[in-house]
Formats: sequence, C-alpha cells, structure tokens
Amino acid sequence: MKGSVILSHGLESGPQATKVSALAQVCDALGWGSVRPDYRDIDARRDVREIDARIAYLLEHVPNQGRVVLAGSSMGAFISGLASLRIACDGLFLLAVPIAVKGYSLAFDAAAVPSALVHGWRDELCAVEPVIEFARTRAATLHLVDDDHRLGAHVELCAQLFGQFLGGLG
Repeated sequence: MKGSVILSHGLESGPQATKVSALAQVCDALGWGSVRPDYRDIDARRDVREIDARIAYLLEHVPNQGRVVLAGSSMGAFISGLASLRIACDGLFLLAVPIAVKGYSLAFDAAAVPSALVHGWRDELCAVEPVIEFARTRAATLHLVDDDHRLGAHVELCAQLFGQFLGGLG
C-alpha cells in the first residue's frame, strides 16, 4: 500500500456520497488505502462550532504510520485543510472549498504540501474568487469547471484529476 487517503464528505452528505465513492475507487485502483469517516452524527447537531469535533474525528482516523493524503468536498475540504496543519500530511485534494464558514472563527488554511483544488465557476455556496486567491498564494493546482457547488457534472473528471494527483505523489 502506498499510503492512506482520508476522504471527508460534505454536510448533508455521507461516506457513500458520489464524489467520495469515486475518489475511493481511484485509491483502490492505484494501491492507496482509503478511510471514509462518517460525520453525519456530528453534522446532525447543526452547530457551526462542531467543526472542531469534525476535525478531531478526522484526526482519529489518521493511521499511526505511513503516508497520508487528505481529500474532501465542501465542509470535508474545509476540515481537511485545517487538519493538515495538525498532522504530517503528504498532500491535499479539495473539492468545492469554502474559504470561510459563517459563524466559525477560523478561515480556511492548509499546510504547505502539494495541493490540488477543483471548484465550480457557478458555485452558489462558495464564491470562486477567494478560492482562486488561495490557490494563487499557495501556487496550488486549481481546476475551474463550469459547474455548481455539487460538481455533479464533473464527478468523473474529479476522479481523473485525483488519480493524476496521487500519481504525482509517487
């Protein structure tokens, strides 16, 4: 096994969600292990302060040894970035990233590791401009697609880009 990928789903979603499942298939095909934490019990509280509990739950799923990549969509991307500041992480693959969450004190941030982001030009929940600025300041790979927040028309492309990203990590 090349390492482990922690795949974090968004709010109002689950570990079997379409995008997370597509990324898990890529992990299997490329020899990476994958873990899909289930945040639905935390999300059911509908309290933005529970973002810290989501991050803690993600960190509980990080293996004690080996390479680790964090990947996530929407809130899963947000917590993956923040979690990357607290562990040794080899890369980040983030979809539909919110750069800020109303009512939560911390803005999005991430470790200085290889990173790729996919975002929709028509994302109705997370404006594209702050994502472009974040990617620019980090020299992160950014893929902008003609889609909305769910990236539903680009699931296959997201999986292909994820495969390329993992392949680039070796």
